[in-house]
Amino acid sequence: MKISTKGRYALRVMIDLAEHNTGEYIPLADIARRQEISEKYLESIVAVLSRKKFLNALRGKGGGYKLARAPGEYTVGSVLKLTEGELAPVACLEKDADPCPRAGYCKTLGMWTRFYEMIDQFFEGITLEDLVRQEGGGSYSI
Repeated sequence: MKISTKGRYALRVMIDLAEHNTGEYIPLADIARRQEISEKYLESIVAVLSRKKFLNALRGKGGGYKLARAPGEYTVGSVLKLTEGELAPVACLEKDADPCPRAGYCKTLGMWTRFYEMIDQFFEGITLEDLVRQEGGGSYSI
């Protein structure tokens, strides 16, 4: 499993908004500048986050983006699942996968299932609030 730039940048946007959460809308240009990410690229990311109600968006003067909920209500897993789709390490564990004809005797299915559960538990156990509170370079354990 490899998290794409889209997923990593979505997390950075969400963290930035959590860190600067004053209740006011924050212009995308400010986020792009602080995160050193192209504003053009961020437009596609915030569009997804807004459409799925992770962010509130306001156009025009005084507009921008802000979190739709408190930082503690967003998990890293929820942001990654939204932007990445599946986090399953193998195709047979994806949500809408066809049943694998080898499942009954596959020697690796249990290993992949456990790995997937560990990934999910890990990312669902970290909130934006946790990341904002963390001092640079901290680590997590589950």
